[in-house]
Amino acid sequence: MLKYSFGLLATVLVFLSSCRDSVEPNIPYSEFDTGAYLRTIARTSTTFNFFNLGASNFALTLEAVDIEDGATVENVEIRVRHRRLIPGVGLSFTPANDVLVKTLQKTDFAPNDQSRFLRTSFVVTAAEAIAAVGLTEAEIEGGDVFEFRLVLNDKFGRSFSTNNVTTNVAGAPFYASPFQYNVSVICPSDLAGTYAFDALETFCGDTFSGSTTWTAVAATPGSYTVSDGTFGAWQSCYPDTWGNGNVRIADACGRLTMSGTDKYGDSYSMTVISSTPEVLTFEWVNTYGEFGTVAVKSNAGKPWPQFR
Repeated sequence: MLKYSFGLLATVLVFLSSCRDSVEPNIPYSEFDTGAYLRTIARTSTTFNFFNLGASNFALTLEAVDIEDGATVENVEIRVRHRRLIPGVGLSFTPANDVLVKTLQKTDFAPNDQSRFLRTSFVVTAAEAIAAVGLTEAEIEGGDVFEFRLVLNDKFGRSFSTNNVTTNVAGAPFYASPFQYNVSVICPSDLAGTYAFDALETFCGDTFSGSTTWTAVAATPGSYTVSDGTFGAWQSCYPDTWGNGNVRIADACGRLTMSGTDKYGDSYSMTVISSTPEVLTFEWVNTYGEFGTVAVKSNAGKPWPQFR
């Protein structure tokens, strides 16, 4: 019985296998339509520096992927619009719809030694983007975003962009073709260090010189813990020690603010009086009524940015 069963099973398998091999597929694979996309090879520059817009740019290296190894590309439109989040209101766009800032022609795509697909690299300066959306450099603020959208037009009259790209092609690492890139206007902050200062005024009338250390807060970019929120005033006036106080200075695109409390629970704030590359002068005050004015000197080779 076992021999008969195994023999019957083997016969059926052979029959099914032979039938499968002899049947032509019903799906016309040769007639499938194919599209095209732009694989992101390198994001050379995807931020604008608020403090140096003149030298900022948006730059990518792209690879055209299609059935002809990139040869179906006719051109690629680079379009842009400006976006700003207005607190309590929402997002504001300028203009309402993106506008053309640059066009890549098929001749801009060339062979490379890394793959069989054609590649191109391009640069759009911050100045070009700002002009394209109808704004001036003076109207740009830290935290603004420039939305760049690519539109690939092929020789068959088809267009590929954010409106018809699939989630997988847009986000998967292999395809890496989002067709849209958000370029933020950032305000780099690098204030960590130890600085010499002069206490020009204190609540007790003392004046003196000292040093202060600002330590970057890893979880909060642009935020720095100061070694002594009174900048030596307690030590000079009482004397008292700073102890376990936690006062921070935050740099938000050149606008300095102070927050936090001392070991007694009093909170701190500051007002910038003047700012030059060599000396930053500000007044600090706490809720206990203590105050002081300090002139903090920049370190060699590291001038202060313009603060307010």
